[in-house]
Amino acid sequence: MTATAPLANPRDLALAHYAARGVLEQVLTGHGITFQESVTLRAAVTAGSEQTRDDLVATVQGSLKAEPAALRATVDALLAKELLAEDGGQVRPTDAGRALQQTLGAETAPVSARIWGGIPEEDLAAAGRVLALVTERANAELARLTA
Repeated sequence: MTATAPLANPRDLALAHYAARGVLEQVLTGHGITFQESVTLRAAVTAGSEQTRDDLVATVQGSLKAEPAALRATVDALLAKELLAEDGGQVRPTDAGRALQQTLGAETAPVSARIWGGIPEEDLAAAGRVLALVTERANAELARLTA
């Protein structure tokens, strides 16, 4: 007799998220940066061009669902740490911000490989489909709740 895999549920999703985030936060703490700051910095680095503060806040809000005021404070913190710079209403990552983002990527890559390595491609594909659907539905519910 073969064991049947347990069905995924909301608690499983939350536990996986917080376990992975806990690992990431250990790396971030070593660099004096918070999770929200790291997401914001990454959004600035990967934007491809300068953007307004409001554009950066909107991008990060789409990912984190955080309050705009909290995200503006995060941008202020990154400016104070000189990881972002603002000029003429445009926000861009500094060389230090780009270097930190590159360092964080290099430090988390082997950890991510250990966590994700060896998972069969078909399982990753199934998980990807389920997570995309859950995200779509949760975003729709959030839109209804905040309308």
